[in-house]
Amino acid sequence: RGRIYLMKQVLEGNTPTKLTLDHLDSCLTCRACETTCPSSVEYHHLLDIGRAAVSEAVSRPASERFQREAIRRLTLSPRLFSALAAAGRLAAFALPKPLKDKLPPKAEAGYRPATIHPRTMLLLTGCVQSAVARHFNATTARVFDRLGVTLIEAPKVMCCGSVSHHLDAPDAAKAQARANLDAWIPLIDAGAEALIVNSSGCAAHIADYPSLLADDPAYAPLAARMAALLRDPIQILSSAQMNPVRPPPNPRVVIHEPCTLQHGLKLTGQIPDLLTRLGYEVLPTADGHLCCGSAGAYSLLQPKMAGRLRETKLQSLNALDPTAIYTANIGCWMHLSGGTPVRHWIEAVDGVL
Repeated sequence: RGRIYLMKQVLEGNTPTKLTLDHLDSCLTCRACETTCPSSVEYHHLLDIGRAAVSEAVSRPASERFQREAIRRLTLSPRLFSALAAAGRLAAFALPKPLKDKLPPKAEAGYRPATIHPRTMLLLTGCVQSAVARHFNATTARVFDRLGVTLIEAPKVMCCGSVSHHLDAPDAAKAQARANLDAWIPLIDAGAEALIVNSSGCAAHIADYPSLLADDPAYAPLAARMAALLRDPIQILSSAQMNPVRPPPNPRVVIHEPCTLQHGLKLTGQIPDLLTRLGYEVLPTADGHLCCGSAGAYSLLQPKMAGRLRETKLQSLNALDPTAIYTANIGCWMHLSGGTPVRHWIEAVDGVL
């Protein structure tokens, strides 16, 4: 509410300062306020407008501009991101702990099924995900293959555009959205049934494509069409007929439901329900609605607050000594890794089929 008042004052003609910008930057954009707001105010849309207005009026220091652009460029180059992550793991012994904690764990992709089924769906490749967590998509493809669905990755689509959108590059974000739509729509016209996005942060952003491109008469209808076809894997698997062929080897698990899954996609509770049906003992966790501190690039731009949120979240997740933590977002997977194994929940499904 305080940030809404700040933005309202700016839009009514008051001159913002660097402090105004800092207050807006310190917001996680977790959207928990939207879930609890009795008036259903879409705060994240207001924040997009407010940040753009304040950023135009208040110049960031050169160091901040460089940091934000460097993060944005790095995420857009999976090859460079992967190379830096590999180099960081080799030199981890010499890195300071805050930087060491940011290193993504090494993970093997595993096999991708070669069978081509009559039913097809699209699958977002992902930018950072394609660099350090290729097993997310490989595992998702294996699970859907067992349902008789082939997942297709459009070759020209990697990033959803959310990083650019949140790092002062709105025009670049819109260009990425248009390019993605240009790649997806022909495949939808050719028979693909849906767009599967297994990182909830990306899915929440694509769900906002209609708002992002609302002023573009050529692309607004395409954005609305793709948003209607957008699915998190849980939306398909929760109603699918799946017969486990083996019991979970380590059934005591805990689920971390990212903010984008809960407050953006509003799919709270569906992953725990599915894993329980598949034989897992899903342990309860306190304060599951609170953010882990990842929040896209937030953990890099606001490391102290992100670190405190991470420690609080890990204490809650580990309270009952689970064998693994399952999450639904690439950023949360990277942010929470380092202690109890952190995995994508689709790996739990793959493990029993």
